[in-house]
Amino acid sequence: MYPPPHHQSHDIEKMISVIKHFPLGMLVTAKDGKPFVTHIPFIYNETSERLIAHLDRSNPQLETLIDNAEVTVVFKGPDTYISPSIYTTPQLPTWNYIIVHITGKLKLLDDAETVKQTMLDMTEFLEGEAQKFILQKDDPRMERFLNYIQAFEIEVTNWEGKFKLSQDKISQDFENAMEELIDKSRKDKSAFINSIFE
Repeated sequence: MYPPPHHQSHDIEKMISVIKHFPLGMLVTAKDGKPFVTHIPFIYNETSERLIAHLDRSNPQLETLIDNAEVTVVFKGPDTYISPSIYTTPQLPTWNYIIVHITGKLKLLDDAETVKQTMLDMTEFLEGEAQKFILQKDDPRMERFLNYIQAFEIEVTNWEGKFKLSQDKISQDFENAMEELIDKSRKDKSAFINSIFE
């Protein structure tokens, strides 16, 4: 497994925290040697200990979603370039990141009431504490929407926390790298976002 052991986290609670803070996952499947990748939000159900998501039925990746298929989901947390200039000891440039890889067995969810509940749960989670919008189970749009999505859950069989945070450096350099990651994560990206929408 890569990266090296000192960059691996086995703390499942920390990995769940990554999923909750960065729920847009990268669903990776394959069929006949052809990879499929879709970026969709996931929620982690604390009770069932499973990931839950929905895929648009027009997505060609749907043909790879079959019961018991092994799938991978990648969750990307903050990341940044680390300049040797921030260290107190001589180092080379590197890139630090927080990534979680989930491998699991897929199960399609087809019962209409179950699918509706996953939509309610996901909306409530993604709305956050403010809850500016509450999806109602009796909303007539829900019935129509059921025809356009495939809900599924993933039973987690393997957790991989890839937390490359300069753990192999001396204490002060580790702290400096952590501050750099925090500072870069706070960087204003409005100009970039505006340029994309031009």
